[in-house]
Amino acid sequence: MPTTVHIPDLLLKSVDRRAKALGISRNRLVVRALEQAVSVQSGLAPEFLQRLRHVDRDTSAAVDELLIAVTQARRSKEPRDL
Repeated sequence: MPTTVHIPDLLLKSVDRRAKALGISRNRLVVRALEQAVSVQSGLAPEFLQRLRHVDRDTSAAVDELLIAVTQARRSKEPRDL
């Protein structure tokens, strides 16, 4: 679906340089960036959190506290299992 978006000149130049470096069109780069921005990823890979749990007790406890805080702070969606 055709859509018009206004992008500041300096940002658009950076987008064009990046697209050229990747060998893809500006449109494809923008679509990829938007797909990534709206994906349902938490930003923290479960493997990363598991590895942190094995550092030491304090770090493990901090990871658990972080996950509880993130889960409780979510308002728009049901909490995901991390």
